[in-house]
Order: sequence, then structure tokens, then C-alpha cells
Amino acid sequence: MGPKMRTSFTRRKRQRARQDDTHRLARARKAALAERRAAEARDREERSKGVQAGGAGRSTGVGAGVGEKGASGWRRWIAACNNTDASGKSDELVPFTVGGRLGGWVRPDFARSLRGYEAFEVTDEGVRVCESLRTAHERTEEVGRTLASMRDEGLIVGWRDELYPVVESFDEEPYLLMERACAPYFGLKAYGVHVCAYVVGEDGTKRMWVARRSETKQTSPGKLDHLVAGGQPFDLTPLENVIKECEEEAGIPKHLAERARPAGAVSYEYLVTESDVHWGGATGLKRDCLFVYDLQLPESFVPENKDGEVQEFMLWPVERVAETVLNTEDFKLNCNLVIIDFLVRHGYITPENCDGYLELVSGLRSGDLR
Repeated sequence: MGPKMRTSFTRRKRQRARQDDTHRLARARKAALAERRAAEARDREERSKGVQAGGAGRSTGVGAGVGEKGASGWRRWIAACNNTDASGKSDELVPFTVGGRLGGWVRPDFARSLRGYEAFEVTDEGVRVCESLRTAHERTEEVGRTLASMRDEGLIVGWRDELYPVVESFDEEPYLLMERACAPYFGLKAYGVHVCAYVVGEDGTKRMWVARRSETKQTSPGKLDHLVAGGQPFDLTPLENVIKECEEEAGIPKHLAERARPAGAVSYEYLVTESDVHWGGATGLKRDCLFVYDLQLPESFVPENKDGEVQEFMLWPVERVAETVLNTEDFKLNCNLVIIDFLVRHGYITPENCDGYLELVSGLRSGDLR
């Protein structure tokens, strides 16, 4: 077979692979949507029986659920978001290094796909950025060109045109900047912001704003979400990012968004496989650290989506939000951790009503929190 025939054959093979991936993802999303709608139907049936009737009283809300289930009902989300430990998975992941520094972890099959690209050096021990690229700018430019070619060949999906820093801790200078969609493929440390937006009634009861994601979202379409959340760009501080996302996702003006208060962070390590429907078809390791913010909004405020990524907004009693986390799979996967953290900080989950309280609290930060 001549070179031209081999090139044509390879191109057709990759096109078929992309088509197969698209069909597989569509089937998975369809199944996930059916599962979500069935869960919503069960939830409505339970509420009609009085489980969530009214929903504002603490006596029939989260306290009762925790008392019955202890920490196990909450800890299922910690287990779900932490299905691997990169440092203990040498058979499934190999290190990705930049200038002798650890940048991430790569699946061996993806590592093999990097062979032949000049930006990377691939061995049985791992993947590293070519040593001849000595500065962050040189690495960003050359690796960026390579990744764009891999995107065009169907090897990377979900392109965002957003750059993430490759670092091992938040305060480090980036080793290079890399397209956001590549973060799981290279097992990069990735950061984001999640805002728990709520209102307080005259009687002191709290209600939380909940968003439903668009069905066209690349990741977790149709799932429940926070009012505001987003990935952390390299050129903004977390609060600046919160203010930007507040305007784009919920129409929250700057003078209100600036009231957001930092409330800590949650972290996890999640190995994405081909069958996973949460992350838009990408595979690899998600090592995420989420900056958590609380934002108390006036009762008169009504959110308005500006970027087309939200179907609807709902203002729910915190107890209903907690019951949904405890008893359904309606929320986007990592949102469950942030909501549990909110329930702990606001006194809904306490040492008195939750056996294994300390284990639960520490589990919310199971990933590398740097």
C-alpha cells in the first residue's frame, strides 16, 4: 500500500471512529435523559405523598433524612466523584511531565496516540513535553498546534477555545497553557468556581437557586446545577471569575455579584471512561479543585440566563435541595459535593444528626487541595 493509500485509509478509519464515538455518546445521553426523567417522576411522586409537602420546615426536611441514613447517603457522592487515586494507579495511568515537573497523568492508550508528534516525547514510563521547548510560551505555542491537529483528527473532543494553566498548585507560574478540553486527557490539575446562591426569608428560612442545564451542553446535559459555576481561566482571580460567570449565567449585576463570599473549596479525582456520559465524550483523569462561594441574594432578584446554557431557574427550599441530593441523581455530579459542603457549613448536617460527620467533611476534599 502506497503512502497516499495509507493516508486515505487512516483518514477513513479515523472518520469511522469519530462517527462511532458520536453515535455512542448520543445513545448514552439518550439513556441518561430517560433515567433522569424517571428519577424526576419518582421525586414528584414522593413529594405528592408529603415527603416534600411545603418543604420549608426543618422538622420534615434534611434533618429527618440524615437521622435515618447517617453519613452513608451523603458519602455515596464522595465515592462517586473519587473513583481513582492517580498515585496508586500506575497500571492505568502514566505521568505527564513538563521540564521535569509533574503536570498530570495520562492513560496509556492516549499516550500511544501522542507518538509521532514533535511536541511530545513518549516512553513506557510516561509522556513529557519535548525538552527543546524551554519556556512556557514556546511550549504553549508548539503544544497548542499539536493539540489542534489532534482535534482535527478526532482524537480530542469538546474543544472550548479556553486556555488552562498546567500547574501542580494554584499559585504556581504555569509550565504552559493548554486548551481546556485537554485537561482530562492529560490529567491536569483544573480549577473552577461554584456559587451557592440563596435567599433568606423574613422567618429566617433559606431557599437556594437551582439551574437546569441546557440539553445541548457538552457535559451533563439536562442535569440540575448551581445558579453560577464555571472553569477557572488563567488570567482571572477566582472572585473576578465569579463576577464574570454571575453576569453570563444568571444576569447577576456586578454590585450583587461582589457580595459573594469565599467559603472554602472541595476537590476530587475522577477517572473518566468511554462509557461515562458526564463529561461530553472526553476520557482521562479529572483532578478538580473547586473554589466555593456563598452569595445571599435579595428575594426580589430573578435570574436571567445570558449565554443560552440554562433551561430554567428554580428557587427551592434548602431542604428540598438536600433531599434531591440525598435521594436522586438529578444534580450534575460534582455539584453534589458543593451542596453537601453548604449543608455542613450552614448547620443542616451536624455531628448530632450525622454519624461519620468528620469522615464526611474530610471526604469533600479527597483530591489534591493545592
